[in-house]
Amino acid sequence: MTARLPVFPLGTVLFPGLVLPLHIFEERYRALVRHLVGLPEGAPREFGVVAIRAGWEVAPAGPPSRPTLGGGEVTLHEVGCTAELRQVTELADGGYDIVTVGRRRFRVAGVDSGAAPYLTAEVEWLPEPAGTDEVADLLAARVISVFRQYLSLVRPDPQEISEQLPEDPTVLSHLVAATAALTVADRQRLLAIDDTAARLRAELRLLSREAALLRQVRAVPVPLSELAGPPAPN
Repeated sequence: MTARLPVFPLGTVLFPGLVLPLHIFEERYRALVRHLVGLPEGAPREFGVVAIRAGWEVAPAGPPSRPTLGGGEVTLHEVGCTAELRQVTELADGGYDIVTVGRRRFRVAGVDSGAAPYLTAEVEWLPEPAGTDEVADLLAARVISVFRQYLSLVRPDPQEISEQLPEDPTVLSHLVAATAALTVADRQRLLAIDDTAARLRAELRLLSREAALLRQVRAVPVPLSELAGPPAPN
């Protein structure tokens, strides 16, 4: 089943269930917000968030330009997540501050840069797991344990988040993917995985890698600030 969605290219990856606040200042995306706000009551106020593979999310000065898939100034990844508009604050300069929540994953089947001031795309909805999965349940317990160890290395008070970790394996997999300090490429690969157990396995590998790197950094006998600058004169 396919659908047509407005698309917002960003330098980040959105996951289902995660909150994404945005400051809207470009006219093409102001038009997108006005379109969503003007939809009939009860209609889904959603747009697609797709991470940028190459290029820039802000249009350069000059004639209006639109992002494209696989060409032009911006190249997008193929898998994205819809963002549901939850809160809109109109600003004095005509822009908006909005709050959105990730809802459902999709694959971009085709793009249209001429149908609206903003990019639109034909998308295919990706499957989401339903029911219980014993393997995913077992992996979720391991991910929670490893994630807590990881948080103890990166946060002064890891208990603040670890106490709030969800028990649902799919929800947990999305939260870990969005919260851990991963690259956009790592996050994009996790978003594209359809199976919760497979996503959790991938996260175990990534968390173990990141924790090992953090332990190495902590073992450096000099402050990291000194490593970032030129050597001190003799």
